[in-house]
Amino acid sequence: MFHRFICTLIFVFTLVSGAVAQQKEPPQPEPPRVEKVRIGIAGLSHSHVFGVLNNIPNDSYQIVGIAESNRELAERYAKQYGFDQSIVFDTLDEMLERTKPQGVLAFNSIFNHQAVVEACAPRGVHVMVEKPLAVNSEHAKRMAELAKKYNILLLTNYETTWYPTNHKAYQRTVNENAVGELRKIIVCDGHKGPKEINVNKEFLDWLTDPVQNGGGAVVDFGCYGANLATWLMKNQPPVAVSATLQQIKPDVYPKVDDEATIVLTYPKTQVIIQASWNWPIGRKDMEIYGATGYVKIPNATDLVSRLSEREQEKWEKLPLEQDIWKAPFLYFADAIRGKITVAPTDLSSLENNLVVVKILDAARESAKTGKVVVPLQ
Repeated sequence: MFHRFICTLIFVFTLVSGAVAQQKEPPQPEPPRVEKVRIGIAGLSHSHVFGVLNNIPNDSYQIVGIAESNRELAERYAKQYGFDQSIVFDTLDEMLERTKPQGVLAFNSIFNHQAVVEACAPRGVHVMVEKPLAVNSEHAKRMAELAKKYNILLLTNYETTWYPTNHKAYQRTVNENAVGELRKIIVCDGHKGPKEINVNKEFLDWLTDPVQNGGGAVVDFGCYGANLATWLMKNQPPVAVSATLQQIKPDVYPKVDDEATIVLTYPKTQVIIQASWNWPIGRKDMEIYGATGYVKIPNATDLVSRLSEREQEKWEKLPLEQDIWKAPFLYFADAIRGKITVAPTDLSSLENNLVVVKILDAARESAKTGKVVVPLQ
């Protein structure tokens, strides 16, 4: 009897266990792995390269090659950031042939941006350059022709592109028209000066060269205001440009300007760009005034607005949803994958930045001749 009871219990337990086993969900397949985008770097002399070198390794992209002829600089950065010197090549052509990147980040002089596109475009390799796009409109035009011919992305990166406050301001002033028709935009960018803030020698050498950089503060920081203004004006070029360039510190910067004020005139809007290597404190800020109110952007996370005379001024703190030094490279990788589409009016777009280069050309011409440049060539 006892034996029969035990057998019955075993039989019931087996049935219940089987039923429970049948109710268990089948194991879920692992999500497909997304292949990292293969990225190369052209040059290490622009110190903003730290933004990408600080993010090795990365889940979105892989740095497969670096083109840098200055071996001392490459060795110094290899020790500082921990990349293998086997991925460093003396020339861009060799790096492209040996490593087959899908995209290249240019961190060399502005003059050499054209050479990067000339090497990459025929190979179908996408390019993102550090601001501005090109040293002049002649270079920019050639780069754009190559990008279109070979169907590659040609993007320009600015730190201010990744400020959440700039995008919130655009939403309010352009998309929502919350301050009325735009009347005046003031953009201030710069710092004490590249030598004063101790940028590395390799960067300083070309940054203060009128050929390799195209100018001093007018290019280095004037491009930020031109980029933001063109964005806010939906790629409409100004009808006139005037500028004053100064050498306040000719003993420090004998070959280029260190102070620049650029005025852009639109049919119903005026933009004042103040670019300087003489600010007592570094700044990247903007003020947007409309017919009925204003929005001010003192930095990446603070937003100040007063949308009408009846309202009080309002301060907001916006979160940094992503590291502004990581964002451009993730954006570039997603654009290469086709995960995002770069619109012609985006801050990084080729269309916007062709206008930016024309503005900088006109500013230098105006300062040289003492005349208002109209129209832009």
